[in-house]
Amino acid sequence: MAGDVAAAGELTEPIEGNNDMRYQASAIGALFCTAIGAGFGAPAAQADNKRLNDGVVANVFTVQHQAGCTNDVKINPQLQLAAQRHTLDVLNNRNLNDDIGSDGSPQDRANAAGFHGRVAETVAINPAIAISGVELMNQWYYNPGYFAIMSDCANSQIGVWSENARDRTVVVAVYGQSDRPAAALARAVPPPAVALQENVPLDPSPD
Repeated sequence: MAGDVAAAGELTEPIEGNNDMRYQASAIGALFCTAIGAGFGAPAAQADNKRLNDGVVANVFTVQHQAGCTNDVKINPQLQLAAQRHTLDVLNNRNLNDDIGSDGSPQDRANAAGFHGRVAETVAINPAIAISGVELMNQWYYNPGYFAIMSDCANSQIGVWSENARDRTVVVAVYGQSDRPAAALARAVPPPAVALQENVPLDPSPD
């Protein structure tokens, strides 16, 4: 189940083409403040989770461009399926709390979903009925390992899924690298340090 989402920024509609969705984030100050929780019917819950998931994609886009990347992050349905499977696995198995699930590693899940490029994964678990977008990004942004994954220009494809129960919320993002070489993925210089204000999410401006 999912709950209310309030967006302080806006995203352009995804552009569909070649079975992928390309996201361009608009430059409107702070990206968003989202929360998913219980109390709404299934259609509203699904829409709220989709907004949270799309917000994660936009924030990864921002992190990568702040790191000097020039590519656009594309939603990959196979990676999204891998993220969905691990999200449900972690939600329903309380002994799981990281990348390894009852069905193996992130790479195992991606391969099973039909994606055979290199993958990485970030996982957020909140022992409550909801998680805000700010809380989620703070968990990942300030985790050195997760930040390295999010800011890696080679991770040009992504799948995000989120689910929640009354006492547990899980969000999973699976990042993929295409088998085809992509132009201008490597950054020329190390990115400058980016300081986040307390409880302020990232600006999705591609500038």
